[in-house]
Amino acid sequence: MREYLFRPLQAWDLLRCRFIHPAVLRHRRGVTIKGRVILTGIPMIEVRNGGHITLENEVLLRSDNRGYHVNMHSPVKLLADRPGAEIVIGEQSQIYGSCIHAYHRITIGKRCLVAANCEIFDGSGHEVSFPQVENRIFTKGSSRPITIEDYVWLGCNCIVLPGVTIGRGSVIGAGSVVARDIPPMVVAAGNPAVVVKDCSGT
Repeated sequence: MREYLFRPLQAWDLLRCRFIHPAVLRHRRGVTIKGRVILTGIPMIEVRNGGHITLENEVLLRSDNRGYHVNMHSPVKLLADRPGAEIVIGEQSQIYGSCIHAYHRITIGKRCLVAANCEIFDGSGHEVSFPQVENRIFTKGSSRPITIEDYVWLGCNCIVLPGVTIGRGSVIGAGSVVARDIPPMVVAAGNPAVVVKDCSGT
């Protein structure tokens, strides 16, 4: 059963099982559960090289497309990929069919909403390597931590790039690319995302 949860999703899985009991997560090396975790569908959770993932009480990982208001392209994917890499998802946050990939540290606060098909990654995977571009494929790239504070809402198809902090309560419009810090209590949108509405006084 443990291997069934954490291996890559296979086509016949959708016919065999719609729900995996969250207790299985407690036996996964490198994963800490604080309270209970709610799963619908089958997430892809992978910890490599001594990384760590912490899921606080009542985190929802939704990988099941059925009944969701937009199309999810893939299940939730959590990957802690390098020595010391860490993903922390705060209590009652909800992750829908999105990828969170940490080389260093990604922190998501409590009661956040991460809508379908978002990509949150704290490293590029390769260096740009100018002018020795022929060596680019052999590089691993650097990383900078990402912090998403409490009560943030990421709309569908957002991309959050390395080194970004998104302030408490802010909303990121669908399809935005967050390339720089976003202050608390604003609505931001675009590529790159910029503040389009300040809600701090309301």
